[in-house]
Amino acid sequence: MEGTILVADDDRTIRTVLAQALTRAGCKVRATGTTSTLWRWIDEGEGDVVVTDVMMPDGDALDLLPAIKRRRPELPVIVMSAQNTVMTAIRAAEVGVYEYLPKPFDLREVLGQVSKALKQTSRRVVSPDDESIAPKDENLPLIGRSPAMQEVYRILARLMNTDLGVMITGESGTGKELVARALHNFGLRKDGPFVAVNMAAIPRELIESELFGHEKGAFTGADRAAPGKFEQARGGTLFLDEVGDMPIDAQTRLLRVLQEGEFTRVGGREVQSADVRIVAATHQDLSELIREGRFREDLFYRLNVVPISIPPLRDRLEDVPDLTRAFLRRAEAEGLPRRVISKEALEILGKQEWTGNVRELENLVRRLCVLCTEDVISGAAVAREIAQRPSSASNDQDAQPQRLAHAIEAHLKRYFDLHGNGLPPVGLYDRILKEMELPLIALSLSATRGNQIKTAELLGINRNTLRKKIRDLDIRVTRGKKMM
Repeated sequence: MEGTILVADDDRTIRTVLAQALTRAGCKVRATGTTSTLWRWIDEGEGDVVVTDVMMPDGDALDLLPAIKRRRPELPVIVMSAQNTVMTAIRAAEVGVYEYLPKPFDLREVLGQVSKALKQTSRRVVSPDDESIAPKDENLPLIGRSPAMQEVYRILARLMNTDLGVMITGESGTGKELVARALHNFGLRKDGPFVAVNMAAIPRELIESELFGHEKGAFTGADRAAPGKFEQARGGTLFLDEVGDMPIDAQTRLLRVLQEGEFTRVGGREVQSADVRIVAATHQDLSELIREGRFREDLFYRLNVVPISIPPLRDRLEDVPDLTRAFLRRAEAEGLPRRVISKEALEILGKQEWTGNVRELENLVRRLCVLCTEDVISGAAVAREIAQRPSSASNDQDAQPQRLAHAIEAHLKRYFDLHGNGLPPVGLYDRILKEMELPLIALSLSATRGNQIKTAELLGINRNTLRKKIRDLDIRVTRGKKMM
């Protein structure tokens, strides 16, 4: 790499590490601990790339970005921040940074981004119309600073100034609708409506009418016309939740609308524009549904322009304290008793499996607000409530082994509880069998070191049947060694 890099960070150690790494890579480096010095260098025309922290002793580097863009629009600015919230990523995108990197950073990634920036100095992520930026703190649409959430934030920030379709995947209770609302509230269509529709909650015969509306007398003898969700969301965002539960005929109609950009009401002739941004979500494996013929592959590619995968709470346990405190504040705002939580209680919460994810944690917090008589929620109170919730069973390594039937029963009970008064999507029997088949066959293959003849004999099934299941379940087979 060749070029001059301006490094700004109030941490001397970070400045030294970056300066040494960039110098070894062939760059010239000027380093400072203040935004005022950084701005002076930029104003004097120095530097080919800027690498800066956000929070500096004499100001916020993001506040400086609009001025940099006016003075030197071609100068790439790479921003690093320990304030690893979704709003930081959104602010960075809004004011036009070249790249946003959360701290602690990967030095190789920093060097890689600097190299790209030097080669593409004309690249600009955003051209802001003014110096206004989003609020820094309050009412974060998404909560969590864990590494697992940082990639989500970075993708969101890049999507805010586009109208691309998005497919959000994740387990039930991970917050897929919150991500969809963040895309809308901070995106190009924020002044339009946000309309959400749950495909799993609509009877199959009513889905087309729900989406596209119907004319008077055209649907079950209706005495008046009714607009559908596409009309209600015109100019805004249409969120199709649990899109994997759409019947095939409705999928075909939706695909045609997305291809042509227009639709008619059920029983109607007037052609209307489908002026909406589509954000879809599902907790199912759509690739498996495609293989089974239950989801159209061409529709999948229409919806899955940009995929976002939301991590389960068990993969971001360091976010549990922030989430818990946020839920306590929300509960108080809704009229529940004001509570604070002890450090011991947070430690207990941070050791759970959270099979119901963020939704399960929020429900537990609400329950604690109501049932605890003390202002401070203790560890004992949390442990007592968790012991009564099979979905939050402790990870006690000394616990007695559970019979398979009991484990399956507990799992299914949690699954039904997550749907509240509603029912899970149809096809539950096949889904549960497939969930059991995959680990059973994979572990059996591992035990026989990939010998399919022995595995078929162990399972008591035909070898051809085993081969078909290996192929359908996409299980990797390696001969001669343990695979798991």
